[in-house]
Amino acid sequence: MENRKRRISINLVLLSWIFMVAAIAAENTSTIPVNVGVVVDLDEVSGKMYLSCIEMALSDFYASHTQYKTRVVLNTSNSHEDVVGAADAGISQKLSGLFYNETALDLITNVEVKAILGPMTSMQATFVVKLGEKAHVPIISFSATSPSLTSLQSSYFFQFAQNDSTQVKAISGIVQNFGWRRVVPIYVDNMYGEGIMPFLIDALLEVDAHVPYRSVISQSATDDQIEIELYELMTMQTRVFIVHMMPKLASQLFAKAKEIGMMNKGFVWITTNGIGDRLKAMESVLNSMQGVLCVETDVSDTFKLRDFKTRWKRQFQQENPEIIDVELDAFGYRAYDAAFAIAMAVEKVGNASFGSQKGNASSFNSTDLGSLKVSQYGSNVSNALSLTSFRGLAGNFSLVDRQLQLSTFKIVNVNGNGGRGRAVGYWTPENGRLVNSTNSCNVSAFNCDALGPIIWPGESLSVPKGWEIPENGTKLRIGVPVRDGFSEFVKVTPNLRTNTSDVTGFSIDVFKAAVDLLPYALPYELIPYAYPNGSSAGTYNDLIYQVYLGKFDAVVGDATIRANRTLYVDFAMPYTESGVVMVVPIIDSTHSRTKNAWVFLQPLTWGLWMTILCFFIFIGFVIWVLEHRINEDFRGPPSYQVGTSFWFSFSTIVFSQMVSNLGRFVMIIWVFVVLIVTQSYTANLASLLTVQQLRPAVDDLNVLLRNGEKVGYMKDAFVYDLLIQRGFDDSKLKACGSMEEIDDALSKGSANGGIAAIVHETPYMKLFVAKYCSKYTMIGPIFKTDGFGFAFPKGSPLVSEITQAILNLTDDGLMGMIEDKWIKKDSNCKNSTGNFSSTALGLESFWGLFLIAGIASIFALITSVTSFLYEHKHVLMPPDSGTSKWKRIRAMFEIFNKRELSSHTFRSSRHTDSYTGTRHHEVKGSSPNHNWPESPQSCINHADTVSVSSRGQASPETNPTLELAITVQETH
Repeated sequence: MENRKRRISINLVLLSWIFMVAAIAAENTSTIPVNVGVVVDLDEVSGKMYLSCIEMALSDFYASHTQYKTRVVLNTSNSHEDVVGAADAGISQKLSGLFYNETALDLITNVEVKAILGPMTSMQATFVVKLGEKAHVPIISFSATSPSLTSLQSSYFFQFAQNDSTQVKAISGIVQNFGWRRVVPIYVDNMYGEGIMPFLIDALLEVDAHVPYRSVISQSATDDQIEIELYELMTMQTRVFIVHMMPKLASQLFAKAKEIGMMNKGFVWITTNGIGDRLKAMESVLNSMQGVLCVETDVSDTFKLRDFKTRWKRQFQQENPEIIDVELDAFGYRAYDAAFAIAMAVEKVGNASFGSQKGNASSFNSTDLGSLKVSQYGSNVSNALSLTSFRGLAGNFSLVDRQLQLSTFKIVNVNGNGGRGRAVGYWTPENGRLVNSTNSCNVSAFNCDALGPIIWPGESLSVPKGWEIPENGTKLRIGVPVRDGFSEFVKVTPNLRTNTSDVTGFSIDVFKAAVDLLPYALPYELIPYAYPNGSSAGTYNDLIYQVYLGKFDAVVGDATIRANRTLYVDFAMPYTESGVVMVVPIIDSTHSRTKNAWVFLQPLTWGLWMTILCFFIFIGFVIWVLEHRINEDFRGPPSYQVGTSFWFSFSTIVFSQMVSNLGRFVMIIWVFVVLIVTQSYTANLASLLTVQQLRPAVDDLNVLLRNGEKVGYMKDAFVYDLLIQRGFDDSKLKACGSMEEIDDALSKGSANGGIAAIVHETPYMKLFVAKYCSKYTMIGPIFKTDGFGFAFPKGSPLVSEITQAILNLTDDGLMGMIEDKWIKKDSNCKNSTGNFSSTALGLESFWGLFLIAGIASIFALITSVTSFLYEHKHVLMPPDSGTSKWKRIRAMFEIFNKRELSSHTFRSSRHTDSYTGTRHHEVKGSSPNHNWPESPQSCINHADTVSVSSRGQASPETNPTLELAITVQETH
């Protein structure tokens, strides 16, 4: 029984195995094979690596997608990169084209592949892409990165590798972060090297970094040729280099750079991701690359990636036991993802027809191209690839216009044990900026710390400044101008003993002082811009242009910063005052003033005169309001009262009889104001009539233009053009040279063959006025300029260095000492800067006094009116509201115009109002509170009435005085 069960179990196992084999066989017979070509260089380790990644990708893909009906079948072709490596450039390109065309033709025509993975390099891809476009076969490159491939505009070319143009922003970000202004790219002389250059240079220009030189190295260059090129670079000032080439040539370059001392302190080396992504393959030369900054494609370290790396290394070692210590790079991950993508695309197309038809290939110049077939399956694969997206080993896989989307770049600093790279920052495409592991920072910000600590070449921790004066190079050739006048700025004196020239002056001393402040030695030679006979070789514009032509490394002297000159050179910050001024003679106006009939008005400005007049009127009104009801001097007809008020305000010094306390308060302040203004007027008038008054002969350039006066300018100066633009005729302009010549022309005057004024830059005229300060003065500036500056070639790092040194000279006071040395001033001269202002006293000198007087007057006026309204509120607001508002207001004004009998000034037995004729009786000893003012009846009907008041007999609900006034008015 037990044996029977055992036999049944064995039979069941065998039957299951048979069914499984049959199912697998049935499945295998139902799959559709799709031929795909692979073009790699199997003579190189990298080619074997990429092929291994592609094979593993397909194995992993179909292991996880067993239900798929299609199966990609690889057809590998060895590209043999070294086949034409020894040929010259022209023959090499031609032979390469023929070789790669034949390779692709074989895959397309004989194998009938539906897509091609590869080739590895950009130059190889150029030839294959053209065939793919003609045959409608998708070409998928996972390692060709040249931006020039996009110019082929092939709808069948897919660039799965990161385009080189995407990393230029990361490189320019590094350059900007450290403030380097000059960069030299070193690249291989082929399509791969040249393709990135336009994009790199544009990116550097955006951050104000310039490329003064390009170092191009042949792909087949020997060590000796590389050494010659590196020595050429050492003779230049720039010390920042960007290397863009394949690892094999880069290994030669860095090994030779280390040997000749170009990996020491002060040098900066930056590599593109063509080197950075293959850094692990350069193990043998990493010790020569200590301090290099590499741009790498950032690949996230996921569990899937770690598992693949482990499996791949084990399988690769089994297949290639002779190759030891091989490490995967980013291009291997791209090859894996590319195989995944083509397998997905083939499956999406399904079991469509794989047929091909023979096409017309007459446009190709190869005999083998006549058999080229056009694939009807390729367009479907191409469309499917364009829509493919997934999470691959190297990150998210998605295409835009058949190109892989931007990814994050990692900035790696090569240092440490074994030369391994250490990440110091990242560049992200989302915000286009450098970031490190702790913070983010826009590189355009000041003092931005966007990268982590970096160990630079020579194991230096300090950031290299990016340029040096080469030790074996020549001195800087500094051009200096030669001129006849104003030698205080630049003076060239021939030295017959040494057959050279001694150059001195204010501008030269400023430059020497600035150079002394630099943290390094700057050898230079001052070369006069002159003919052999010592005369000037041209204008200042000509001299500046010599820097642009490369004949001078800089121009030092009294060269003005002008817009047209900045088109060719860069200027350091100006070290003198800016602007163009006018110098005119000084004349004495004292004698003409004494003969002026209206000189007595000149001590004060018209504004102050009008303010005093208005205050006299205002104070007179205030005094009338305060005094006319209690002061007999302010009584009488209206014309008499107005005249008295004005007379009183004008005669406050000799007449100040006030009755009320408020009036006395106002008058005390007003007398004080009048006293100060009077004394100031007297002092200023005496000064105008007795003290010498100097003023410029003319203070406006337009006056000279209208009068047709002659104006001087310096020879060969740009001021001539400014005067012509202003409207001066050439016949009215006269060129001058030395200060003595200018003095002579100004002394003669325009009518006697001289000039009425000299127009030139502030530094020159400041020197001229300092010498003739008693005769001339400066007016202006009348034109705007930027002062004197030192000129350097465009993008020269010396611009920022000298600018900083000039700022330090100014802050330390050394600039003033140099100026005092060359621009000497006569201690007996007064300041003649042209700031001639009116000697008349204005309101700005007394506004505080008038403000106090005004506030005091308004305060007294408000107090008096408030007291009056409160005392007579029973008239304005009576208990009986039957009287109209207008009648009550009119009654108040009439009461305000009468005497205030309760005042102590009217306490006499009898008074007669000289205006109304009304006689008033007052019982002595009676309380003022029981004496009403004149009855409002007289205010209403203008008749004589007797004021009778008996507050005790009045009803609390009526006002007998107002009632009586209204009754009398109604009777009449």
